[in-house]
Amino acid sequence: MILTWQRLTGFLSRLAQSSPPRMALLIFALVIAVFTSLLMMPWATADGGSAQFHDALFVATSAVSVTGLTPVNTAEHWSGAGQVVILAAIQVGGLGILTLASLVAMSVTHHLGLRTRLVAQEGISTGRLGEVGSLIRTVVICSVVVEAALAAILVPRMMMLEDDAATGAWYGIFYAISAFNNAGFVIHPEGLADVGHDPIVLWTIMIGVFLGSLGFPVLLVLWRERWRIKRWSLHTKLTVEVTVLLMVIGAVAYAVLEWSHSDTLGPMSVWEKIQNSLFASVMMRSGGFSVVDNIMEHSETMLVTNALMFVGGGSASTAGGIKVTTFAVILLAFLAEARGHEESTAHGRTIPAQAVRVAVSVLAMGGTFVLVSTLALIIITGEDLERPLFESISAFATAGLTSGLTEELPPSGLYVLSGLMFAGRVGIMTFAAALTLRHSRIRYRYPEGRPIIG
Repeated sequence: MILTWQRLTGFLSRLAQSSPPRMALLIFALVIAVFTSLLMMPWATADGGSAQFHDALFVATSAVSVTGLTPVNTAEHWSGAGQVVILAAIQVGGLGILTLASLVAMSVTHHLGLRTRLVAQEGISTGRLGEVGSLIRTVVICSVVVEAALAAILVPRMMMLEDDAATGAWYGIFYAISAFNNAGFVIHPEGLADVGHDPIVLWTIMIGVFLGSLGFPVLLVLWRERWRIKRWSLHTKLTVEVTVLLMVIGAVAYAVLEWSHSDTLGPMSVWEKIQNSLFASVMMRSGGFSVVDNIMEHSETMLVTNALMFVGGGSASTAGGIKVTTFAVILLAFLAEARGHEESTAHGRTIPAQAVRVAVSVLAMGGTFVLVSTLALIIITGEDLERPLFESISAFATAGLTSGLTEELPPSGLYVLSGLMFAGRVGIMTFAAALTLRHSRIRYRYPEGRPIIG
């Protein structure tokens, strides 16, 4: 037994040193397996029976990847203990498995070694190893402070809205954690529509999702520099600018397309239409909460939602997608090419060609994941393109919005989306980290060859 444990720890040590990205994948997979096992226990379900494996695996993956998609009604299918397990998985996934692993290492060694820093960077990449320890503290402190603040507002409000005070308190705590972690899980039987009429609830959840989507490196800079914008890092400036831009574009597009739609915004007052348009825009980029059913929206609205979900939120955040900085770098490269500039720049800084290559690689890899998954779902379900594409992008971007297809999928379809959620949460991140960590100096150069492009 001791020999087996030594071999296992030796293998993990060598893996962490030689390939932090693979170590990241392994840790996430092991944690998902643990929560899957917990959800299959009889006490985790409302009827006292063991959940089916594909349902437990899907929900565990969705919770750890902070997605929010689920094939079963969270409020009715799972017991109180099962919902606690889901909430724990959300919190662990939001903080980052690797962050927790690093904290354990710090508590034992009282410092971060190079090996631990490399592994930690897979979950919270800052670009410099020296900042990892500071960023880990920021992750934990920000999570605790923001979630506590959200709960302080939601708990008393939910207690007023619900008949039972204890139930209202539980709802408030659950939604506070789910919102900041961009998880999108809802424990009202009829969804968030049950409390969607309350502006305090909507704005609190909206603010929680927005803060969670910025990313911990950005929160670290904002905490240190406050409104001294000139001292913000380039990453922070791009993240904030593009996040606000996409939020405004999404809100305007949603309002224009759904303003008179009788199944969505039509029956609401002008203020409610504006409020719910902004709410929908924030949720499109990873929040996953919805007041109206997405399937009731116009096809044009769903297309806009697809685009915003695919972009997602900030790097090293609880949001998913290809990330707003990836989108910004590609857009800056496009503008530079259109202007005839050799290099792309922003805020007096040159964007390295390597960053552009990584951004293009992340975009291509994300598009490939979505393409393959959409094709698989079309074959499995026999559906037209719209719903399989929407569900695939939502899973990859860990957004959690749904067209209703997830609840109708057979086990094979659930496995496809489970793999996509896993890849969307850690695959793109580790792929990009692998590219940036592997710097091999080539001592020769081939003659240039210029293929015709475009």
